[in-house]
Parts: sequence; C-alpha cells; structure tokens
Amino acid sequence: MDYTYYFFISMIFIAIVLLLEGLYLLWNTYKGPEAVRIEKRLQAISAGREDSTGHNLIKQRLLSDSPALERLLMGIPRIHSLDRLLIQSGLQLSVSSFLGYSCISAAGGMAVATLFNLNFTFTLLCFALSGSLPVLMVLSARHKRLLKIEEQLPDAIDLMARALKAGHAFSGALQMVSSEGADPIATEFRITFDEINYGIPMQDALMNLSIRIPSTDLRYLVIAVLIQRESGGNLAELLENIGSLIRARLKLLGTIRVLSADGRLSAWILGCLPFFMAMIIHFVNPGYVNILFTDPTGRLLVGTSLTMMVSGIFAMWRIIKIRV
Repeated sequence: MDYTYYFFISMIFIAIVLLLEGLYLLWNTYKGPEAVRIEKRLQAISAGREDSTGHNLIKQRLLSDSPALERLLMGIPRIHSLDRLLIQSGLQLSVSSFLGYSCISAAGGMAVATLFNLNFTFTLLCFALSGSLPVLMVLSARHKRLLKIEEQLPDAIDLMARALKAGHAFSGALQMVSSEGADPIATEFRITFDEINYGIPMQDALMNLSIRIPSTDLRYLVIAVLIQRESGGNLAELLENIGSLIRARLKLLGTIRVLSADGRLSAWILGCLPFFMAMIIHFVNPGYVNILFTDPTGRLLVGTSLTMMVSGIFAMWRIIKIRV
C-alpha cells in the first residue's frame, strides 16, 4: 500500500485549507468590521490625526483574529516569545499567520520532493528545510531591523541631547526623535512617547523600549537615563558621551566585519558545498548516493560527517563572531 500517495493528498488538503484561512485572515485584518472599528477608535483618540502608526496601546495584540484559534494558540508554551520575535522583526504578521505560512511552505517542499520521487530521507529533509524558511525570513528581517536601529541610534541620541540643551524635557526629546527621525527607530520612540503621554511611568516605558529592541547599546542608554533620574546630573552631556561611545563601537565593528569577511565567506561555502554536491550527484546517479542511506556503514559515515561538519561550522562561527 502506497502511503506516500495518501500522505501527499493529505498535505495538499491541509495546504488548501490553510491558504483559504490565510486569505480570510488577511482580508479580515484590513477590511473586516473589527479593523474598521479599531481604525475609527484610533482616529477618535488621536483627535483625527491621520498618522496613527505606533499607537498600539489602545488595542491588544492578538495571536489570531479567530477566537477559537486564539484559545488554541494560548495553550502553546512560550507562544508569546514567538509573538515578541515577530514584533521585533517589524513584519506585520500575527502568530497564526506565521504558523500558517510555515505549514504551507512545508507542504510545498513535501509536494516538490514527491514530484521528483525522492526517497524518504530527502523528502523529510525538504519538508524540514521548506518549513523553516518563514522562520529564517523572520530572523533575517529582525537582524536587519536591529542593525538599522543600531546605526540610527547615535544620531537619535545626539538629537535628544540637542533638544535637552534647548530646554525641552526628556519626553519632548523623545517626541523630536519620533517626528524628525527615520523609521524604524522613529516608530519605536513614538511608541515610548505615547506610553508616557498615556500615563505609563517613564521607567516602565523605557524598559518596554529595551524589550522591543534587544540592543546592547539601547540598554546602556536606558540604564544611563534611569540612573541619572535617580542620582541627578547633566543628562545632555551624558547622552553626548553615550552617542560618542556608540559611534566609536560601530566604527570598530565595521572594521572587524571587513577583516572577517573572508572567513565568513569561507564558512558559507564550506558549509553549503557538501549538500549542494550531494543533491547534484543524486540527480545524476541516484543509486550512488542512496547506498549511503541504505547501508549501515553508509549511515554511520553520514552521521559522522554531519557531526564533524556541524562542529566545524560552529567553530568557524565562533571564530568570526567578535563582540565589541
């Protein structure tokens, strides 16, 4: 009995159901009655201001627009860590949408593997790799966004220091960064400014900022501001010193990245080349590669090789990962 055929049909059915659910959630997010109601509420609270980006305090971020799916997701351990990851990436995705895309991607990888009549090992590998593509995309978006924020942070700190010297309060300095700065840092500072205006203590608002942006430089800024509020001192001068230190660190980090570019490129090539060559050999001569997975000695060799490769990749990653 060919179980692969029934499994393939089941995956196609699940993919179609998830696709329809994703299309419905996409429509309901922007055109549904709940979205219209929230938009009207935002405009009413912000006195009709058109730009309501960042006013997330008055609406609760849901894991899903479907109440039943929301209750199901709430039962998953550490599901809010995934939600925080999506927030940090800056992507307009809910947890349910992200999980739906992951299932669709995994089903697509399974369909491609079945179409090319790959063996069970390669089919499982395609299923795992394709299912992890949305995760890699979210992590990549989060990494790029954090790098962009770190690049913008020194200019934002200098703007805050100049605002304090001009006589503005600290909350006014935050507002200047949110209005005159560029995204994504302007959006994050706008959220912090709105939190302070809505009555949240400044310490809590700054701590929320450091949670949304897990950057070491930003945490130093938050800690310095909170200590200054307790002990006193010249906050403008303190911000100028922090901005200078961050600029020097970013300059040194850029130099290190240039010097380690050769090592990073070698790590990528050496890590991807064996899998690429194995795929080519499998298509040219499938029997030559299949013996590695059917013979006990071949499986031992594959397991040993993968273990050594993972150890080597981890060692190279640790060598080129230099913290400044």
